[in-house]
Amino acid sequence: MKDKMINLISWAAAAAVLVLFDQYTKAQAVLHLKDKPPVALVDPVFELLYSENRGAAFGIMQGQQLFFLVVALVVFSVAAYAMYRMPSWQNSRYHGLKICIILITAGAIGNMIDRIGQGYVVDFLYFSLINFPIFNVADIYVTVATALLLVLLCFYYKDKDLEVFQLNARRSGSDSGNCR
Repeated sequence: MKDKMINLISWAAAAAVLVLFDQYTKAQAVLHLKDKPPVALVDPVFELLYSENRGAAFGIMQGQQLFFLVVALVVFSVAAYAMYRMPSWQNSRYHGLKICIILITAGAIGNMIDRIGQGYVVDFLYFSLINFPIFNVADIYVTVATALLLVLLCFYYKDKDLEVFQLNARRSGSDSGNCR
């Protein structure tokens, strides 16, 4: 039980630090970029450009705040369950998975704070060369973690490693990869 509490506390503390950083960067964007022209960091490739996103990625699902709140609560619940079931921090095999869960949680909470507090998410990072949708630090957390999670699930973790998350006590004993 001590390991479970350490996992949960570590998860919450790490996610909180990341959320604070995300919120700090968004506050700086509001302070220095709102109602101002874009700031080119690598002209003409990358710039800081203030934007208010009332939807999801790429601006889809505009104004669906209740849906986003439910999704964030589900993500938070699944993350809490996974961290509770996860082996202790001394088991380095699960460090990558823990980092992914922390990043996804922090990204979901960071953007949810904006949605609840303002009705929109502050975005400010823009790859102008390819006209990529404007994004923020929380989006980076979720994107990087999701990509890493897919790689880990497909090539690193075996079915046996993931048995700790099963709701029932039955063990399959399979050692095959998950995406093969």
